[in-house]
Amino acid sequence: MAPGEIARRRLVGTAAASAALVAGPFVRGVHAAGKLSLALWDHWVPSANNASRALIEEWAAKEKVEVTIDYITSQGNKLLLTGAAESQAKSGHDVFAFATWLPSRYAPYLVPMNDVMEQLIKTNGAVNPAVEYLGKIDGRWLAVPATVGSQIHGPCSRIDLMKRLAGIDVQAMYPVGSPPEADTWTFDTFLKAAEACHKGGHPFGIGVGKTGDNVDAAGAIFHGFGAQLVNKKGDITVKSDEVRQALDYYKRLMAFLPADSPVWDDDSNNKWLVSGKGALIMNPPGAWAVARRDALEVAEQLWTHGFAAGPKGRYAPFVPYFWGVWNFSKNQSAGKSLITHLSQPDAIEKMVIASGGYDLPSFANLTTLKVWAEQGPPKGTLYHYPNPFSHQILSIAGAPAPHRIGEGIYVHAIQTRMAVRHFKGEAMEKTLDWAVKEVESFSRN
Repeated sequence: MAPGEIARRRLVGTAAASAALVAGPFVRGVHAAGKLSLALWDHWVPSANNASRALIEEWAAKEKVEVTIDYITSQGNKLLLTGAAESQAKSGHDVFAFATWLPSRYAPYLVPMNDVMEQLIKTNGAVNPAVEYLGKIDGRWLAVPATVGSQIHGPCSRIDLMKRLAGIDVQAMYPVGSPPEADTWTFDTFLKAAEACHKGGHPFGIGVGKTGDNVDAAGAIFHGFGAQLVNKKGDITVKSDEVRQALDYYKRLMAFLPADSPVWDDDSNNKWLVSGKGALIMNPPGAWAVARRDALEVAEQLWTHGFAAGPKGRYAPFVPYFWGVWNFSKNQSAGKSLITHLSQPDAIEKMVIASGGYDLPSFANLTTLKVWAEQGPPKGTLYHYPNPFSHQILSIAGAPAPHRIGEGIYVHAIQTRMAVRHFKGEAMEKTLDWAVKEVESFSRN
């Protein structure tokens, strides 16, 4: 199948209806029967779609539901455009996969999920702060955090280069099966390591461009300084000491990054690491998976771990997907029932395994699945990827601003653009003035 195509599958349940999946009036077979159409993210890992398809087939057979699945690529924004078209037409799929900011954007068109989330939290544990910020508004859950596609964009380091050039043993700092020994892993240490690796010919591959990976890294650094461009109330707080500190840090850090980092996209850091040029990037395990396939000598030296701590805490970028049900769906109870089925611990584990450990559940009780400890080479390289000891705060760039403003900060890459402007010589206050005007435009619209 060519990239960008939509993969369609029809599943017809044939077994007798099952008993309720979970307690509640929305999950009896008689209520769930009928037809259901799904728009799911088309996973880049070939086997991952098979896992979700098998779980959906299982549910469809039990509930006697005829299910149609469209696996829609995110390339070319096809999934994004499909969601926009359906919300405008008030017609389309019943269940939809929403990236990061989209639940809040489509809040008026989504069925509340409080009943589903209350039970899932009881079963699976609390969700991380980024998920609650993005998925819940004014006490109303807009969608359920999806395992498929959700990821942390934390450090993936070269074991050998970090040890030889920076004197840091990342495996000892983040040992398999044990809590991190990372008290000295701070922004100051990170900056010194970046300088040492730059001098050694293997710079950190952290982009400062306008795409998601770049923005996610910036968000973690800004949060580490407590730097908010807009606070929870919607007040513009660009001209704060914390924001100035974040920009000053970025200016120092950028001196040790690749010269073309301001124009990097989301592929750039992956290629940098797989090529053997980089000592560290901020990314989920996609780059490691490619290295395992194409450059085994690089993969054998990669270790995924937590981010450095700033003055106001240790933050890491969490980029979640969500599953939601449109309120114009004709079979809302079936949609809720299926999402509940896909969010059970055994189902989540199957999807994580199928993705090679790339996909992440958002629930606290599901961060120690065996797959992360067993993945390699080197064995255990992904153990600390899901943040099993909650030693860092999972966050999203643009938070804690009201969602419309936060999305604007994120999508327009205000933080990385500020960093680049200041690094290129623009006076601090002029950069801040520019950011204030940009944020004001989001506040007015």
